[in-house]
Amino acid sequence: MEPQSRRSVIGLVFAAIAMFGFAFALVPLYDVFCDITGINGKTATTPTAASDRVDRTRTVTVEFVAYINPDVKWQFTPQVTQVNVHPGETKIINYQAKNLNPQPSIGQAVPSVTPGIAAQYFNKIECFCFNHQPLAAGQEAELPLVFYVDPDLPRDIEVLTLAYTLYDVSATAQPLTQSNEQDNEVKNVELL
Repeated sequence: MEPQSRRSVIGLVFAAIAMFGFAFALVPLYDVFCDITGINGKTATTPTAASDRVDRTRTVTVEFVAYINPDVKWQFTPQVTQVNVHPGETKIINYQAKNLNPQPSIGQAVPSVTPGIAAQYFNKIECFCFNHQPLAAGQEAELPLVFYVDPDLPRDIEVLTLAYTLYDVSATAQPLTQSNEQDNEVKNVELL
């Protein structure tokens, strides 16, 4: 092989390695970028306390959307598509879910808010997204969401959209069975 061809091959191999490394690091870098700029649309993954103040001088429209991952055989829809709230006011809405599989399955809803900057002002007191949702074949469930929009939401944001994407986590979820509950009770007693 000629020296010029050898240098070209070596350069291409290093370029391929660099591209693979960049692609591998892209997701963590994107998460850091979104956390710094606040544009990721991710909401909190734990419950929050109710607001102690309500701003009755303004109203914010909250829209609700549901998406279903293509491999999930469920129906999943919000019972209302939008509500008007005063920032700080607690609201309750429900999503409806139905397992269309011929066997039990476990769903997990992942929320996001747009505009992304508003996600830090959307607070969930209770949410079905905090837990896995096991449903028997053909079973339906009403899934509650209790939330409020923080009164510190910037005044130029008048509309928020809360979108849930539903995933089937049956293969990876550990459903709580009676034997698991007994094991947990034994572990808790041993810790005392």
